[in-house]
Amino acid sequence: MKYIIALVSAAVLAVLAVTASAQDTERYGKQKVVYHINYDGGTESKAYKGAMRNIQNHINAVGAENLDVKVVLHGNGLGLLMAAKDDSTLQTVVGSLKGQNVGFQVCNNTLKGRKISYSDDLYDVWEEDIVPSGVAELSRLQQMGYTYIKP
Repeated sequence: MKYIIALVSAAVLAVLAVTASAQDTERYGKQKVVYHINYDGGTESKAYKGAMRNIQNHINAVGAENLDVKVVLHGNGLGLLMAAKDDSTLQTVVGSLKGQNVGFQVCNNTLKGRKISYSDDLYDVWEEDIVPSGVAELSRLQQMGYTYIKP
C-alpha cells in the first residue's frame, strides 16, 4: 500500500511539474531578444558573468525552443570574449549559451578601432559573428522586433 501511495504521489508531482512548465511557456510565448553589452566586466569579470546568468535564467524561464537571443558586444563589451580566452568559467558559460543557439555578435568598428584580432584575441569568434557596427546592429534587431535588454 505504501508503495502504491508513493507511486501515485510521484506521478502527481510529475504531472504538476509538466503543467507548471507548460504554463510558463504559455505565459511567455515565443520571444526575440537582444542583450547589449558595452561595459567593462570589472574585477574577475563579475558583470560579464552576471549578464550571462541573466541570459541563462531567461532561457530557463521561456525555453530555448521559444527564444531567439542575440548578444551584441561593442566597445568595452568585447572584454567579455577577451576575458574568456583565459577564464575557463566564462568559456564554459559562453559555450553553453552558444549550444542553446545564443548568437554573439561582435562590432567590427571596435575591432578596427582598438586593433583587436577576433581570431587571436577573442574566445570562439568567427568571421560570421562580426557585424559592421554594434550600435547599428542593435537598431536593426529592434526594428526586426527584438526586445532590447541591457543587463
